[in-house]
Amino acid sequence: MARHNETPEGRSVRLLRVGEQFRHILSELLARGDVHDDVLTSHSVSITEVRMSPDLRHATVFVKSLLGADEAEVLKALRTNTAFLQREVASRVRLKYAAKLKFLADESFDEASNIEKLLSNPHVTQDLNADEDTAD
Repeated sequence: MARHNETPEGRSVRLLRVGEQFRHILSELLARGDVHDDVLTSHSVSITEVRMSPDLRHATVFVKSLLGADEAEVLKALRTNTAFLQREVASRVRLKYAAKLKFLADESFDEASNIEKLLSNPHVTQDLNADEDTAD
């Protein structure tokens, strides 16, 4: 039996809400240039999602640099500035503990474009059209 405060995906509404707060704060810090790092100020970085652990002590931050440019360099800069970002987030979010941030590249866009490319392959399109014809 699912609890009332859980989404169909199984994550609680509170985890999603706190994750969204983290995403908003981190996005704002990066957009305003509050992080004094040449790599981060010279690249446009999107925080696409923040997933919180059930105890709210760990946050996995998914990032994507604009057009995927210098992604490894951007991740390295974010990881170098993790302590500063953790302090800033902790000062803005009312939680018992300051969550540890872990930065990862968001691969979902790459996966989506790969699936799109596979679906547009002539052999796959032919099979899909054949399936539609037999369904009628």
